[in-house]
Amino acid sequence: MYLPDYVSRCIQALEEAGFAAYAVGGCVRDACLGLTPHDYDLCTAALPEQTEAVFAGEKLVLAGKKHGTVGVVTDGGVVEITTFRTEGDYLDNRHPQWVEFVSEIEKDLARRDFTVNAMAYSPSRGFADPFGGREDLANKVLRAVGDPAARFQEDSLRILRGVRFAVKYSLKPEEATESAMFSLAPLMDNLARERVFDELCRLLPLVTADDLLRFAPVLGAVIPELQPTFGFDQKCRHHAYDLFTHIARVTENVPADLSLRWAALLHDVGKPGCFTLDEQGQGHFYGHAQVSAELADSILRRLKAPTALRERVVFLIDKHMTPLEADRKLLRRRLAQYGAEATEQLLALQIADTDATGVSSGGERFAGVGEILAQLQAEDACLTIRDLAIDGHDLMALGITGRQIGITQKRLLELVLEERIPNEKEALLNFAMEELI
Repeated sequence: MYLPDYVSRCIQALEEAGFAAYAVGGCVRDACLGLTPHDYDLCTAALPEQTEAVFAGEKLVLAGKKHGTVGVVTDGGVVEITTFRTEGDYLDNRHPQWVEFVSEIEKDLARRDFTVNAMAYSPSRGFADPFGGREDLANKVLRAVGDPAARFQEDSLRILRGVRFAVKYSLKPEEATESAMFSLAPLMDNLARERVFDELCRLLPLVTADDLLRFAPVLGAVIPELQPTFGFDQKCRHHAYDLFTHIARVTENVPADLSLRWAALLHDVGKPGCFTLDEQGQGHFYGHAQVSAELADSILRRLKAPTALRERVVFLIDKHMTPLEADRKLLRRRLAQYGAEATEQLLALQIADTDATGVSSGGERFAGVGEILAQLQAEDACLTIRDLAIDGHDLMALGITGRQIGITQKRLLELVLEERIPNEKEALLNFAMEELI
């Protein structure tokens, strides 16, 4: 396994001082997969004070020292070095009763979540892989270290992390691990909402529809509002799939942008509560966009999502049934109302939503819309009052004062958006003089 020089130097310094040291966890997993690790964590038999002494001449980060971690500032970044340790029982699905430093790497690896993360490597000592992580990687298997139920009861976030690892690395949870993930998913109620949100944000850009369908029990545990959509028969000729299958397909089909992925996941969450059946046996969901937007707002507030992300997701869901057509005047108005980025995201969501019905093509329905949006932006189209070719001083020169200035500007913008007058100074002033004064 290749290690950068700055990592190798840290391991060598510990080894020369008489302490076993290894690269551990995710960096070893990624290297075994032929990927370039983003960072390198080390573990060692040295106690924190001993690690601090080994690197006494270096700049250190000691915030995690009481937990056994010393950070060494190198030319490649901060390398975190943690003493081998074992842990007592967990009482709250997150924190162990006690932590004990140990001298054996095997005991340290035994406390980790999955076999593919319970591997370590030393240039002089080779691989430490007591639980068969390399074999599981080769066989595309996700397996908990030891008893799966015990691992997930120790920290229930491992369930959601397991979903992410399975999706990101194309791993299939072995039977006992998957069974424990599903049965113990309710334990995630005990987690801090920020931890859940962070993990979901790492997961959503990676998922396919099949991933969401497979791990629906886990997703439904952290977002209970999704549960009524599972297997929900829409009884609608415009939809070939049950509701959650449709949601999953929309989520896969939008670009891997967080706002869009969250909007896709939650865009129809209000449908079950809006469901009505007509005399012909057809299902209807009147007002579901607004109800879904309200539920999404509540969900994202509960998960402590950043305000900007929450507001954009709620906007996209609220407007996902608002027509976008290949009409210059309409699209100019949408750009003026929503802005370019939001309008383009809304288009992406609507195309994916249509494609995921199984009976319609978003490409056909929205043909030409993207091209017109691009043309309008390339033309530097007038979309806001600030874009008008005249300003308040020009109107004041005509004798317009006070609130009437803003009223006049708003009216002129409406006329430009409707393409009834060009955004040219002379035309705007003439219209203001003739029609508005």
